[in-house]
Amino acid sequence: MNLTHPFLDADGDKLREECGIFGVIGARDASAMTALGLHALQHRGQEAVGIVSYDGSDFFARRGLGHVAQVFSDASMFAELPGEMASGHVRYSTTGGQGLRNVQPLHADLARGAFSVAHNGNISNAVHLKRELVDKGAIFQSTSDTEVILHLIATSRYPTLLDRFVDALRMIEGAYSLICMTPKRMIACRDPLGIRPLVMGKIGEATVFASETVALDVVGAEFVREIEPGEIVEVRQDGRLTSHRPFGNLPARPCIFEHVYFSRPDSVMGGRSVYEVRRQIGAELAIEAPVEADLVVPVPDSGVPAAIGYAQQSGIPFGLGIIRSHYVGRTFIQPSDGARHADVKRKHNANRALVEGKRIVLIDDSIVRGTTSLKIVQMMRDAGAAEVHMRVASPPTSHSCFYGVDTPERHKLLAARMDVQEMTKFIVADSLAFVSIDGLYRAVGAPGREDGCPRHCDACFTGDYPTRLTDLAEREADAGQLSLPVGKVA
Repeated sequence: MNLTHPFLDADGDKLREECGIFGVIGARDASAMTALGLHALQHRGQEAVGIVSYDGSDFFARRGLGHVAQVFSDASMFAELPGEMASGHVRYSTTGGQGLRNVQPLHADLARGAFSVAHNGNISNAVHLKRELVDKGAIFQSTSDTEVILHLIATSRYPTLLDRFVDALRMIEGAYSLICMTPKRMIACRDPLGIRPLVMGKIGEATVFASETVALDVVGAEFVREIEPGEIVEVRQDGRLTSHRPFGNLPARPCIFEHVYFSRPDSVMGGRSVYEVRRQIGAELAIEAPVEADLVVPVPDSGVPAAIGYAQQSGIPFGLGIIRSHYVGRTFIQPSDGARHADVKRKHNANRALVEGKRIVLIDDSIVRGTTSLKIVQMMRDAGAAEVHMRVASPPTSHSCFYGVDTPERHKLLAARMDVQEMTKFIVADSLAFVSIDGLYRAVGAPGREDGCPRHCDACFTGDYPTRLTDLAEREADAGQLSLPVGKVA
């Protein structure tokens, strides 16, 4: 499993979702609708995009590196993707690395018919399963963990394709939301804990699936409901819908960081407006970590809703003390400190006229390695800020994610190496505070962890992993350094 990330922002100092998925069945121009839906999900993955369609007799595919608008730059391209059923995928390369061969949806001709799969998440026993499959003679065409699903389906001994699909899912660990296509149906499902999101909508007679509700909004679909944790939804070509629940009813653990950063603020997640949750996180921060200051400044764009909440709760004026350039594309890790600093300056610049002489409260969504926070604090000081107080709209990120979030190794996480006082000195702030885990749960509108039954996956903050981590355990056992707790599904 490749856990290096060449497509990060400066210094790899921002958590990134692995991907977004979208699918539609029963719609004219299904591939064009899929491209529009993926465009709304572009924030979830900017390295590559792919679309697979089915016209009643054949599957068609187009994949490419880059943004949706770059890969599908001409409307005539959709004539090459005919049919009333299509699915698509935008990705970052968290598992398996970059390259066209890893661009999804993946497609294969199996003994029971053609099958394509688009996957959001990460299979935490993919290396273990791949090793077993290769030993049995399997030949892999990609380095993506998603291809393991195809091989498990192909080698299952159950008679029907749906049974083979369920059999494959029973063997994998970790997080997944899947949109799959066969010649007869579209299949959408979430892992038994619902770690990764997936929603369903309708537009006319067509059924639509997407990672976020914003994609439904953009294509003009009406939100119907979320796909439930562990649920498999089949939609046939004639529109008939069947729901299966082969995994029982485990306590759901959806990723709490969707509310903090990953999802677009105009999405609805778990029945709550993502924007409103982020605004409430800022209000919780103002209650938990007040400070005398003159101006609340968001680190754009992700810090804006929390900064508004902090300003409203504290009574301190809100101001755009940092201006972000929206014309900066993907930023590669730069080879020199000077180039890295230039990257930050290209993205963000201090609004000197606003911050000079002021006591500033900087609001950001998270601190990962701390290098970007250090540079932004210094930027405020260079612009003449009298004091710079950092407030963070999430608890300290002290553990790596193994469920499809682009996280550095744990020893590179600032909160894994330092306490808050040490972090304050590292970023050279006058003060630093994070929202508490209980404050975060209050903002999300869920009970906290007091009863020992957390309602979200918060492992990046707590180290409480809700599933087994077989690949990690085997890797660390081989190295003789097993150090992280390995959870088990309840």
